[in-house]
Parts: sequence; structure tokens; C-alpha cells
Amino acid sequence: MKRLLSVAALAFSLSIAGATVSPVMQPVSAANNSVDQFANVELPPDLGQAGFQVYVPDTGHTLRGYFLDYWRATGAKAVYGNPISEPFASADGLYSQAFENGVFQFRLELVWTDEPSVTLMDLGDRALNDRLDEFRTDGRRGGGGGDRRTSSWKGVSQDGATATRAIDDGGIWNETTGNTISGAFYDWYAANEGPYYLGNPISQPVRDRGLLVQYFDGGILMQQSDGTIVLAPLGREKASEVGIDTTPVDGSGLPTFDESLFYEIGNPNPMGDIYTTGKKWIEVSLSQQQLWAYQGNTLISTSLVSTGIEPNHTEQGLFHVRYKLEKTDMQGITDANGQVIALGEGDQSGGGTPYDVKDVPHVMYFNYDAEALHGAYWHNNFGTPMSHGCVNLPLDFATWLFDWAPLGTLVWVHA
Repeated sequence: MKRLLSVAALAFSLSIAGATVSPVMQPVSAANNSVDQFANVELPPDLGQAGFQVYVPDTGHTLRGYFLDYWRATGAKAVYGNPISEPFASADGLYSQAFENGVFQFRLELVWTDEPSVTLMDLGDRALNDRLDEFRTDGRRGGGGGDRRTSSWKGVSQDGATATRAIDDGGIWNETTGNTISGAFYDWYAANEGPYYLGNPISQPVRDRGLLVQYFDGGILMQQSDGTIVLAPLGREKASEVGIDTTPVDGSGLPTFDESLFYEIGNPNPMGDIYTTGKKWIEVSLSQQQLWAYQGNTLISTSLVSTGIEPNHTEQGLFHVRYKLEKTDMQGITDANGQVIALGEGDQSGGGTPYDVKDVPHVMYFNYDAEALHGAYWHNNFGTPMSHGCVNLPLDFATWLFDWAPLGTLVWVHA
């Protein structure tokens, strides 16, 4: 049964109740970064994101807080490029920051859902509209008036040959736009949570930019000559069009971004290089009682764990790290069968047995049942189910994982 009270959701609601939330740190001064522009914008609350600011000298901009976490979680420079602006309020009223290959936008309403709470501005839609509808510098239409490949910009029938072929190849047909995604484009889309970040496909694959490309709401995927898939640099290309100030800022006194800045200890079970490219994700096997931490397709570390013992099984599914605490008390009430019926101090008027575990370290909540990855100092029986539903970790591994996995990191729990 669902828990009666989610500690993580409660903590989140308390963090935003009663007032506009301020960013974790104020930005370095820039022309587009006055405090006034954020007056009516929903800003990221403190959910355990990185507490310091870093400078990226290659583009002359800074990263901090929520976007720094999501950038690290989703592949950083290798996927979205470096930041090319400071945080700003977009025309649609969202806390945003531009990167070379896209624009991050924070969405408060998604913070405690199964979806990522950072999405991309619809630059892919803008790029396609510009291609089809805008006049070129020579006075001719950029696509709509001269490009006869109209089938590339229209959806296809679900029962037609194109959709059937895509599905047979392991791809999908998108019911919203009628376009398909298959082959290497679908592999990238699936591996990088495309439905959330890129959104819907708005074209079929087409030759453009001298490459095979496919347009999506939030970006353009390009297949390079060696077959690899990358995002087009739409952040750079569309920044001036959407009014983004890309003026470099002075990063004096700030540390230069480096992945090693985030770690209290070294990887206790090193399997791969922390500088490997790709998005971060965590796999937990209930049957094997083991966790694997990946960067892209590279295994970075692994550990035995202890998940929920019946009747408090650990929920299976795809989740994200939502809320992080260096240390917290874990309290609840169990019924006569050992089932957790309330979290927190709870109402004991209905009976049940309370429990209270003090100072639980390195807690990373990932679902509505207040289940979390966290260190466990009270047992050393990892490899055997032991918990009320959380994923217990050895203390050294929990310390390292807490630093390695920022907010937004995908968590896959399966049998």
C-alpha cells in the first residue's frame, strides 16, 4: 500500500510554503541578471542541490544550484554543451539558463513527480518554423516556399509502411505528431530521456546541415559522419532570436568546474573513470541485492545493498533523485504485521509500533513512498533485504554516491 505520509514530499512542501523561494546563490553580475527579473518567477527551492558556484572559462559563464545538478546528471558538456548565459527569466516566465545545445527551464510543478523538473525550451520548434516560414537573406522562403520535401515535415500514418518499418526496427510512432523515431536517433532519444527533454519528434529524418538530422520540440539530433548522434548547437544559434544575453561574466574567485570538486571521498569500488561522458543513472536489482552506477554505458561503481523486506518491499520503476539530505532522522509506525503505515512521527492513536532511526547519513529520496538511497550504520548485512523499503548502502559507498549523483539522476529499480 502507499505510505500515508511522504517525508520527502512534506519537506519539499514546507520549503516552498508561504513565500517565493530564492535561488541557492545569487548570480555573478551580468546585464540580464538583475534580481528584479525573478520577481514573478518560480525559483528552485533548496532540495539538496550543490551549494556552491563554479565557473566555466571556455564560455565565460557560471553554474550553480539546480541547473548545475541537472547539467551534471544529464551528461554535462558532452550532451548539452557549456553554459552560454547566466540564469534568466524567459519570456514565458520560467527560470532558465542557456547552454550551447539547448536552454534549461525549471518547472516547479514537476519537482515531485516521476518526470524531470528541468525541461528544454522549444528551440527545435522555433528552428523548424524558421526553416519553413522565414524569408532567407536573399528574399526567398527558407523551406516552405522552396523545399519540396513536404513529407519530411509531416506525420505518417500509424498503419503505413514508414511507421511499420520504424516499429519493426525497435523504434516508435509518436501519436501526438505522427512522426517516427528509429535507429540511432531512437537509441540516443531513449538513452537520454528524450520524451522529457527533447519532447515530440516534429519531423522525419531529413538531410540538413550536410548531415542526417531529426527535429524535436526541444532540439535537433544530428548524425555525424562516424554515426554518432549529437545535439545541434541551437542554444548558440537561437540565443539572440529569443533575447538571451550571452555576455561573459567575471568568474574571479570561483572554482573552475571540474567533476572532482564534488567528492568528499574517492570511489570505494572504482570500475570506470568519473570523467566518462554520458548521463548518470543508477540501477538497483532486488533479486541480486546490488546497485550499479553508470555514466552513459560505462560502469563507474557498484555495491551490494539491502532493500525492503516484506511486507515493505522496495517499489520497482523508473525514478529520479528528488531530494537530498546530508543527514536526517527516519521515523515511522508499523502495524502488527510489520507494514509501515505512517512516516514521520505520525498519529499513534490508531496503535502500531513506532520506530526512530537517528542521523541517517547521505539520504537521496527518489519516489512518492519516501524511499531513499542512504547509508546504514546499524547493520553490515548488505546483499540481504533488511529495510522498510529504502535502499541501504555501506557508509563509504553512500558518501561517494551522494556526491556522484546530483538531483535529476535516473534511478531504475527492478526485480
